[in-house]
Parts: sequence; structure tokens; C-alpha cells
Amino acid sequence: MRMTRLAIDTDYLRNWLARLLELPSPTGYTDTIARECCGELERLGIRYELTRRGAIRAKFPGLRAKPARAIISHLDTLGAQVKALKPNGRLGIVPIGNWSARFAEGARCTIFSEKGSYRGTILPLMASGHTFNEAVDTQPTGWDHIELRVDTLARDAKDLRQTGIDIGDTIAIDARPEFMANGFINSRHLDNKAGVATMFAALAALARDEMEPPVDTYWLFSIAEETGVGASSVLVPDVASMVTIDNGTTAPGQNSSEFGVTVAMADQTGPFDYHLTRKLVQLCRDNDIRYQKDVFRYYRSDSASAVEAGADVRTALITFGVDASHGYERIHMHALRSLAELVTSYVLSPVEITRDAEELAGLQGFTSQPTEAAEDVRPKEAGRRVADWADPVE
Repeated sequence: MRMTRLAIDTDYLRNWLARLLELPSPTGYTDTIARECCGELERLGIRYELTRRGAIRAKFPGLRAKPARAIISHLDTLGAQVKALKPNGRLGIVPIGNWSARFAEGARCTIFSEKGSYRGTILPLMASGHTFNEAVDTQPTGWDHIELRVDTLARDAKDLRQTGIDIGDTIAIDARPEFMANGFINSRHLDNKAGVATMFAALAALARDEMEPPVDTYWLFSIAEETGVGASSVLVPDVASMVTIDNGTTAPGQNSSEFGVTVAMADQTGPFDYHLTRKLVQLCRDNDIRYQKDVFRYYRSDSASAVEAGADVRTALITFGVDASHGYERIHMHALRSLAELVTSYVLSPVEITRDAEELAGLQGFTSQPTEAAEDVRPKEAGRRVADWADPVE
């Protein structure tokens, strides 16, 4: 494949990510961020439409309609909900999405009630060392062991009711982003606002250079990935291949990195599409984009929700390495730029599997996977036979 990557405006990427992080968007409370993204799509001259609940489907026209491609990331983040109005004037809470109460302790947050929003802090039940002494350090971790202190006069549950706060109200956790001069970015909710910013950076490059891809590309923004819904209701039948952008996990036992693109080979739902994944890897090689591969055992993404909803679509997952995922996360701008470069390369690359234009077809043009034994390509030392490199026989 020829080099197809475009130059990415990293200032735009950074500034747009900073704007996204300012907008609260826990699952179920995504109208504001959806409106903001639609406004940016209009500014870029990209046509879009919204589902009833606010998932966004934008279309970048290509030379042909099919087999269409899709790029997807999710607008929603982790958060919490009010579970109880407690007798002490504080709130019992439960999580939105899967994250540890360990990372909720000490968080500043906003409660959205029908009468307006309130600020507050999530605290352990035993928050004062002056009162509880060593019990502060021995208290268990869990959602039953924390509460939300609201910044209003609330001495009991009656006072809370008078504020308008009620059971089920949404709680947004402050992102508290910090952009470092050396390229590191620390913040909550980089999963997956960094993925959204990356998509917009790639879109901006394609629009700036007035590119015309070989096929139509749909740019999808889902609104309930953190609760497992994701891409289940935003695809169109013409889409044959979908590439998800989300976070990888840089942790012991993982091969992800905060630099370059981390290509996921599988997650807890199984392997990603053989042909699409290897095409993305080859595009990295051809376009001099740093990459590594990884397998995630406790992870699912928009790709999983699409397939589980019955979409017959090839799926792949490309990620930016995140340290402390679903907590106080850290990434590096190098990974975001690399991802945006790969996305432009993919969108502009030729379609190899033309049969994918049809939902059902015969065997002609169907793909194949290698089954023959591989040749030994290990290095040869002068005067040493290839057979000498074989593993010793016990």
C-alpha cells in the first residue's frame, strides 16, 4: 500500500479535547456534548444526523457508496446516580458504568436535579481522621462505604428534598484535566473523549485537504458505550467494516503503550476481524506509524455491541494507551496523533474485499486465510545451517 496518512493539526486536537473534557457527559446525560459535536461538524462542513436518543452519524462521501466504512468512538463517560437521600443530609450513590469506588473518593462532582445543578464532594463514610482516628485507614472500599456531601444547607433528608435533589439524579464527575508541556495528558474521562477528539482531528485533516475517499465513510459517536449499548443502533446496512477508537490499558501483563497506536487483536468477546485488523497493521507499517498489538481480557467496546446487536460487519479496535483506566487516567499526545494518522490512512486506502459491498454473495471473491506452513525466516549466521537454529531436542 502507498503512504496515505495526512498531517494532523495537534493544536486543534488538543484544544478540542480540552473543550470536550469541560462538558459533563455521563451515560444518560449526553445531550449537551452531542449538541457541541454537531456544531463542530457543521463548522467542518460535514453532514450529520442524530438518532432519537442523540447518537451521531456523520457521512464523509467517497467515490462509491459501498462497501462503506465506519469509524466510531463514544461520547459518554463514567458517572454516578443518586441512590438514597440519607438521614445525615448526604447522598448515597451508585456508579454509572463499571468503575471502582476507590477512584470516587475525594472527587468533586455536579448533581443534576430537576430544579438545577448542585456541586458536591464524594467522601468515605469515615472522612475525618480527627474523629475516626485509625478507622479512616481500615474502612472497606466500595460504593456502600462512600457518600456525597452536597454544597448546600442539608442537615437531613427533608432538607435534601427541598433542594429538588431526588433519587435517580445524574452525577457528573469532574475531569480535572492537566495538559503537560512534554505531551502527557492527565484527566478523568480520557476514555473516550480522547477518542472523540482523535476522530475530529482526522475529519478536520480530510476536510482541509479536500480528500475524496474510495468509499463513503460514516463517523459515528455513540452515547451509551459505558453501559454496554454502544453502536447497537447507529450503523447503516451499507457499512461493511467498522473501526472503533477507544482506550488501551498500559498495565503489567499488557503490551499497550502511551506512544503510537495499540492495535487490539481480541477482547473478552473474542478476536477482532482477521482481515481488517491486519490491514490496519499493514497501514501502520506502510505509513511509518509506530504501533504495537495487545489482547484485552476484561474489556469490551462499541465493536462488541454492534456484533451482538446482529450487525454483519467486520470490526477492529485501535487504541491509545491509558494508564489507570477508569480512574485518574494518563495518555500522551503521540498516541492521539498516531491514531488520527492511521484513521486518515485507512479512510483513503483502497478497498481490497470488494465482495463486502453485498450483504450476501457467493464464494467468488470471498476471503482466505493462510494455512500453509511458514518458511523459516530466522537470521542465518555465516557457515551455520538453518537447521542449527532449531530448538534442541531433549
